Amino acid sequence: MQDTSQLPISKQLIKPLLNITIATRESRLALWQAEHVKTLLEAHGHTVKLLGMTTMGDQILDRSLSKVGGKGLFVKELETALQDGSADIAVHSLKDVPMDLPEGFALACVMEREDPRDAFVSNNYANLAALPQGATVGTSSLRRVVLLKALRPDVKIVPLRGNLDTRLRKLDEGQFDAIILAAAGLKRLGLAQRIRAVFETTEMLPAAGQGALGIEIKANRADLAAALAPLAHLQTWMAVSAERAVSRAMGGSCSMPLAAHAVWDGQQLRLNAAWGEPEDEKLSASNDLVTANASLAANNIETATAMGEQVAAKLLAGGARKYTKVE
Repeated sequence: MQDTSQLPISKQLIKPLLNITIATRESRLALWQAEHVKTLLEAHGHTVKLLGMTTMGDQILDRSLSKVGGKGLFVKELETALQDGSADIAVHSLKDVPMDLPEGFALACVMEREDPRDAFVSNNYANLAALPQGATVGTSSLRRVVLLKALRPDVKIVPLRGNLDTRLRKLDEGQFDAIILAAAGLKRLGLAQRIRAVFETTEMLPAAGQGALGIEIKANRADLAAALAPLAHLQTWMAVSAERAVSRAMGGSCSMPLAAHAVWDGQQLRLNAAWGEPEDEKLSASNDLVTANASLAANNIETATAMGEQVAAKLLAGGARKYTKVE
C-alpha cells in the first residue's frame, strides 16, 4: 500500500474545506441548534457563519399551526435562502420538518437525538396527576391534545403558541396552570430545572422526529453532504425515518393528532404509534386512541421506512384516518 503521507500535497486525497452559511430561525433555541452545528463543523476545519431569519411560523401566533399551514411554515423561508444561495444549509428541529421536502432539497444529516420525551412544566403542581379538576394546560400540538385528553379528560386545554421563552413567560404570568413542552429544548437551553416531571413514552408518546436535529441542503450539493456526514447518527436516522414514514402515510402533515416513536432494543428497532381525534371531548386511552406497533432488525433507512409504512397501515385498519385538515 502506498504511503500517501510522503506524496506532494497536490497528490494527497484531501477533503475540501468549505465556507458554509447556516440559515436559522432567530429564536433562542433555533440559534442554539445552529451554533451547535457551527461548532461541530468548525471542529472539522470548515468556516461557518449564521444567517438569522424570521419565518412565517414565527410571525403568526394567534392561530394554531394546523389552521395556517402546519409546521412547514417554520422552514419555507430557510429553504428560500438555500435556493437563492444566501445560505448553504438549514438546521431544523426535525419534528418541524415536513415529511416530503420540495423538489431539489434533501435531508442530508440527522444528528444524535436528545431526550425525545415531553415535559410537564408548572410553577405550582408537581405533575399532571396533581393538577386540580378543570386546571388550564397550554399546548397547541394536536398530538399532545389527544394524549392529554386520554390521560386527564377533565383538564382544560388552551392553545399556546410562541417560542420557548414566550411560552414560559405566559406560564409565569399565570395564564396557565401548566404547559407541555419538549424536554429536549429545555435541556439544550439549560432550563432543565423548569421541568417538574417528564412523561414516559408509555404515557405520552412523542412526535415523529422529536428531540432530533435535521440538516437540509439543496439536493445537488454533494460537497455539503460529504461535509455533514461526520455529524450524522445512523441509529437516530433510522429511528426517525420509521417515525416519519408513519406520519407521511397518514397524510404528511407535522400538525396532526399523531404520535410515532421508535427505540432500539439491541439490534431490534421497536416502533409505536398512536392516533386520536382532537375534537372528541370524551377521548380516553381505553377506547378512542388507535394504537399500533411493530419491531424488526432494521439495518438501513429503507427497512426502517418500510416498517413505518406497515405501522401506518395498522393505524388505518384500526380506525384512524388520513389527516388533511388545514383551515
